[in-house]
Amino acid sequence: MFQISVVQMSRSDVLSLYRRVLRIARSWKAQSALPHDTDTERKYIAQEARTLFRQNQHITEPESIKRCIEECEARIEIGLHYRNPYPRPTYLPPMGLATQKGRKLRAQQRLRKQAKPVYLQSHDET
Repeated sequence: MFQISVVQMSRSDVLSLYRRVLRIARSWKAQSALPHDTDTERKYIAQEARTLFRQNQHITEPESIKRCIEECEARIEIGLHYRNPYPRPTYLPPMGLATQKGRKLRAQQRLRKQAKPVYLQSHDET
């Protein structure tokens, strides 16, 4: 019974978050104030939300759902603060490009994964 209430609560949280993102997309104004840029950024926000929410719709673990909600909230706050809907770049840690195979490469991949900010957890490694 506890599991059902957590899932229902998470579902309502996720749906309200999705609606919030779509409302932000509708009212978004680009920093350049050019209509073309505003339209492009609005479409990007809505498409990114659709893609990520559909990609994660099958997640059922409460901890994973919580991490996805935190990521979405972080991306909203960063986007609103910087007036830029696109993900901020991540930088490799020092010695970030291992030239060897094996243990050093695995260590560098582990460091990159640990250095990835919460707002980019949904994005694949580049």
